[in-house]
Amino acid sequence: MFRAAMDRDPIFASMLGLSGWDDRVEDLGADGEQELRARLAGILVRAETSDEDPVTLAVVRHQATAIINQIDARLVEHTVAEGLAAPVNRLLTMAPQVDMSKRLHLLPRFLGQAGERLLDAERRPLRRHLRSSADRIAGLLAGSVQPWEGEADLRPAFARFREVLLSVDGRDDEQPGLCWLPEGEANYLKLVGDYTTTSHTPAELHRLGLDLLARLREEYAEVGARVWGTTDVPEIFRRLRTELLWDNENDMVTSAADAIARAEAVAPRWFSRLPSAGCEVRLVEESERATAPIAYYLEVPRDGSRPGTYWLNPLGATERSRTQAETTAFHEGVPGHHLQTTLAAETDLPDLRKYASIDAYLEGWGLYAERLADEMGLYSSQEQRLGMLSADAMRAARLVVDTGLHAFGWSRQQAVDHLRENTVMPEPEIQSEVDRYIEVPGQALAYMVGRIEIQRLRSEAEAALGERFDVRAFHDLVVGTGPVPLSTLGDLVREYVGAGR
Repeated sequence: MFRAAMDRDPIFASMLGLSGWDDRVEDLGADGEQELRARLAGILVRAETSDEDPVTLAVVRHQATAIINQIDARLVEHTVAEGLAAPVNRLLTMAPQVDMSKRLHLLPRFLGQAGERLLDAERRPLRRHLRSSADRIAGLLAGSVQPWEGEADLRPAFARFREVLLSVDGRDDEQPGLCWLPEGEANYLKLVGDYTTTSHTPAELHRLGLDLLARLREEYAEVGARVWGTTDVPEIFRRLRTELLWDNENDMVTSAADAIARAEAVAPRWFSRLPSAGCEVRLVEESERATAPIAYYLEVPRDGSRPGTYWLNPLGATERSRTQAETTAFHEGVPGHHLQTTLAAETDLPDLRKYASIDAYLEGWGLYAERLADEMGLYSSQEQRLGMLSADAMRAARLVVDTGLHAFGWSRQQAVDHLRENTVMPEPEIQSEVDRYIEVPGQALAYMVGRIEIQRLRSEAEAALGERFDVRAFHDLVVGTGPVPLSTLGDLVREYVGAGR
């Protein structure tokens, strides 16, 4: 299963420092996708009679099913703008991190396939997403230094892909969700199950998000009273949007690096094992900022040739509150993704268990880490704790907006309005986030669903073990298992509790 997953995403395999994929790129063709689908279906059949251990089999089943469902939803045919989901944008973001010399000759075919898939008449990207992707390619072509200058002239292939982007008659903003596309409702239900690893329905998740947002307002009032002497939530929102903003981009990096350093200093009290590799903080390149996520983490490669990297996108920095600097650093760095993924990679688990893409586990831990940082005493001020609440509100609002777009037929503007009313996100981030939810259906649900389940499992373990509960042992178990479905994580925690540890 691991080889099939890496065959699908060879550049990611190279980023992990794995050998055997350095001369390959993703096959975007419909025939190639169907060949991969058949291969995965065969893996699922064999899993039914396999004597592999139950945890690994659960990961195999999840990964094979999730990729099959993504293929069946034909997401590649209407995903062009979101940084790490759109194939061409993902290539441009990831390629600078790896050696491309052995696969440059494959890129014209890759770009040609990407263009061919966009010409499907039933599944078209939004018009605005086609334009933003075309603008990025135009900027690339106009640059004084072309990608891989001197090794290959890829400009004609990129120019042809841009022509396709400009020729496609995209959808308008009134019908952005999967529910407007053929088999969209059924596809969305499958994606919800894959990303959350639960049986929650879109309606249940929508209601959960609304309930969480209502409860968060109480916490806003409590902290707002300490910071500004007011419990009026709209006033707190106004001040968070207009005060405590960044002065410049460099301060963003300094603040994040300082927060991670503080976390590393106290982490031994909360974890028995710590990563051997450090976590670097870097700004996203200017050419990628319009389409890159606001923040993301890239793993340490197997050969240790570079540290784990927390990439910060400073787009609209002076319009953004600096109160979220620490909570995001804790999510992406320590005790979040850097600690989580690096420790898993340093185990003797099979590669599939180290690198599986199971967002409810991965992003659930990242969001859990934001609240754990508060327990660890890491937030430097009440203003930064307000940032923690702001990040929580964004993840709760994602439950409402993602389901609203893809299950309940919301327009793009409805999604924008909900985020404006219920979060303190600045306007550039609101626009970027909504486009992300549109192009990566279901993924935004994973964060809060995963966080709630990890917190629930910890509470159950604490109640069952009483004074015998060791938070370091619990954290070692969760991060040491590698990415697994939430139900499997629950089985492992119950086994741990049953052993009386």
